[in-house]
Amino acid sequence: MTYCIGLNLEEGLLFASDSRTNAGVDDVRRAGKMRVFAIDGDRVIVTLSAGNLSVTQNALNLLEHRANHGDGVGLYKAQSMFEVATLVGDAMREIRKRDEPYLRDRGIDASASFIVGGQVKGEPPRLFLVYLEGNFIESNPDTPWFQIGEIKFGKPILDRVVTPQSSLEEATKCALVSFDSTMRSNLSVGPPIDLLLYRRDSLQVSQRLRLEDDDAYLNQVRAHWNDSLRNALQTLPSPAWLPAGPA
Repeated sequence: MTYCIGLNLEEGLLFASDSRTNAGVDDVRRAGKMRVFAIDGDRVIVTLSAGNLSVTQNALNLLEHRANHGDGVGLYKAQSMFEVATLVGDAMREIRKRDEPYLRDRGIDASASFIVGGQVKGEPPRLFLVYLEGNFIESNPDTPWFQIGEIKFGKPILDRVVTPQSSLEEATKCALVSFDSTMRSNLSVGPPIDLLLYRRDSLQVSQRLRLEDDDAYLNQVRAHWNDSLRNALQTLPSPAWLPAGPA
């Protein structure tokens, strides 16, 4: 399993993904889920992937090959992020059509999904969620973020905090809390966390880093969030209908 977040804010875009592909007592593997296609001054395209690793990797490799060697419209020639999302969906369909019957015969789940976002010169930053079938939806002011993978544990903090007006700084803290909540409750999601920030209209990656499990700031966020939750719980008003304890 995995966990990925993409946020489309007025200030820019934020992407985050974990790096765990398998989990067990004696079998933990890592593989990055984030891939970047960029030409400074022209476009920044970021993909996050979840699901069957062979399907997502083959789809991305097909996109990269066509972008670098193809004659038609590829990721580096697409005129809009809508075209980019269409290319990602088409690549997913092509790989699934080729591989899914063989995987299904062996009882292997071929499902996969992508978050695709970025900015192409001449239009604003955009963010898409590409489904298993290759179709997709776009973020909007009412839904400025997408999740894929193991989403349920990290969703509440995003629901409560993130709006299109959130700053990239606030969104970064919120994303890391969302990841910490997910990793605490689900063994199949784990570090390192890949994080990418993109500032609107910069047409270049603003910041990209990888946070390992022993990262000082990540651990500071964990500790502070845990303490804050405990303190908040203690300051909640007591229910009037609960009988008082012994004096």
